[in-house]
Amino acid sequence: MQKIFAACLLFVLFSGCALNNVSEDKSLKKYFDDAHVTGSFGLFDNGQGNFTIYNLKRYRDSSYTPASTFKIVNSLIGIQTGVIKDENMVIKWDGIKRSQEEWNKDLTMAEAFKVSSVPYYQEVARRIGRDTMQRWIDSLHYGNKNTSGPIDSFWLNNHLKITADEELGLVKKLYFDQLPFYQRTQEIVRGVMLRENNANYKLSYKTGWGNTENGNELGWIVGWIEENKHPYFFVLNIESPDKKIDMRNVRMNILKNILKQLGFFEGKR
Repeated sequence: MQKIFAACLLFVLFSGCALNNVSEDKSLKKYFDDAHVTGSFGLFDNGQGNFTIYNLKRYRDSSYTPASTFKIVNSLIGIQTGVIKDENMVIKWDGIKRSQEEWNKDLTMAEAFKVSSVPYYQEVARRIGRDTMQRWIDSLHYGNKNTSGPIDSFWLNNHLKITADEELGLVKKLYFDQLPFYQRTQEIVRGVMLRENNANYKLSYKTGWGNTENGNELGWIVGWIEENKHPYFFVLNIESPDKKIDMRNVRMNILKNILKQLGFFEGKR
């Protein structure tokens, strides 16, 4: 009972948690085991006010580098401050050849967001500047609010850390225009997060891939799925010591298998 109550104290920040609205689903463990990873998953049903959680302790208590999920906040701050004009603003390629071929060209913000271009968003952070960046992160109460280290990599070096619970709370507020940014700013970011749109559902998300302090590979997916105009907010966090893990496919397969088990993708939710 004490653990559930402690969880509710955190969840109440964005949903109005009651003692009976957090359900731990241990059946989801098989998807993590099959992929040989550890991790957590959370889903919030906005209409019912209910959480479905796998690995509650990790979901609630463990903080990790946000990696490229920070591009959500970097985009919001960039647009709000005018550093990014809109989703069509181009930043020129610096000519440095990198391992991700899709980064090696001029990119718009929308393109950079979808291919998760680190160089594009490092330049955005440099243009925002440390003081402005810190003020916004403080106002958002984003994770541990630690931006120490280089301004263009603090979200990658395990200085800035955030819990899965906090990640989910952020995207829920973004969906409902509840963050301290102009509505236009939030609309643009929601727009670039939309990745799948068909007659049955809309799937919006941002991925992240980094390393934990002990050197393990870390993967994130955070966003929402809409069916019949009803949003469900989710966050997936996985970890593996395998340096050769196919993180892009592993994390997406786990997410989609979980959502399918929970009844999504058929337009019946």
